[in-house]
Amino acid sequence: MATIQDVAKAAGVSAMTVSNVINGHPNVRPVTRDRVLQAMTRLDYRVNVAARNLRKGRTGTIGLAVPEINRPYYGRLAASLITAAGRHGLRVSIEQTGARRESELAALSLSRNRLYDGLILSTAGMDRSDLEALEADHPVVILGERVFGGPVDHVAMPNEAAAEAATRHLLERGCRRVALVCGRLGGEVDMSSLRHAGYLRALSAAGLAADPDLVVTVASLTMQEAARRMREKVTGGLDFDGVFCVTDTVAMGVLRALADTGVRVPEQVRVVGFDNVDESAYLVPSLSTVDPDHDLMAERAVALLAARIDRSGPGPEREEFVSPFRLVVRESTGG
Repeated sequence: MATIQDVAKAAGVSAMTVSNVINGHPNVRPVTRDRVLQAMTRLDYRVNVAARNLRKGRTGTIGLAVPEINRPYYGRLAASLITAAGRHGLRVSIEQTGARRESELAALSLSRNRLYDGLILSTAGMDRSDLEALEADHPVVILGERVFGGPVDHVAMPNEAAAEAATRHLLERGCRRVALVCGRLGGEVDMSSLRHAGYLRALSAAGLAADPDLVVTVASLTMQEAARRMREKVTGGLDFDGVFCVTDTVAMGVLRALADTGVRVPEQVRVVGFDNVDESAYLVPSLSTVDPDHDLMAERAVALLAARIDRSGPGPEREEFVSPFRLVVRESTGG
């Protein structure tokens, strides 16, 4: 394998000049730069990125910890984050936490062991009692709906505003009994509770009373569980003409259940989801949904993490970024 000294000898320059070319130093003359690059190509010289990162005390790799990889949303998110990381010269190592608090805390601990230059953590199991665990001496960006108000940067979806817009869309299409399919609602602020709040706000603005019977909670936000619960509600005689689902994955299960029970969409019931995963455009009927701009969220999360990695001294106050959104209207609401 060619060394930097071999390249210097072949190009007739010093090893320092070769190093300046590799690192993009502006004070190298164009003719010299071309000669060095030609020598590198001729000798098949490869920059030892691992050694260079080791000298800087870095690995060039960031961690991404998400609840589940086999969900359409998290697959889409991971792809966007990998692309964004590549633009910053970073690679991504992915791990699955299963939405368990212990696994999320373990991901933080693993990052502390210097295996990653920084960590993007999508939280689902941790809560405010774990705030101390986020007091890290290395870069961490929280991605998701848990509100910590802690010491790290946070990139989130526009949960309340987008849920309100999705519910309002159903009301504007003539629905008057809009069901909500969400996760269990407890004391913690999470994705389901925030989107539930937006749903209630839309009903209130339309002068409609909230009916607790129309809030359908599921034990897990899966297609299987959503389909099972919706079949129960339809066969049990629940009267509704619209459904807002807190994720597209949930909406897929709801559409299956409605088809199985002979309920026509959108003629009898209109359905809207949240996430705009790729599959939503190819369902029958195609799914109306909230698009929270995954690519922008990914770019912002990686940019915040990269800035923290590159900063040698203490950084500014934490940043809270909430992505914009748009409503994509398709067949499931009569689009």
